[in-house]
Amino acid sequence: MRLYCDMTENKISKVIVDSAIEVHRELGGPGLLECAHEESMVEELSRRGMKVERGFESEWFGFDRQQSGDPMESDF
Repeated sequence: MRLYCDMTENKISKVIVDSAIEVHRELGGPGLLECAHEESMVEELSRRGMKVERGFESEWFGFDRQQSGDPMESDF
């Protein structure tokens, strides 16, 4: 299993997009609960050697790069 600690943002993004495509191929499109897609995404990313954290709060920034409101909870 390959660990991705030395990858650039573009390479990490490719792993995420490729994982999402694979999950979509396996499960199909709309119709399943979000939790089924989330669980499958976590499994696929983990299988590809990615470390996945779930349900954490993070700050977010608007289009103008200004901090926007209260922290948001991320799915993963």
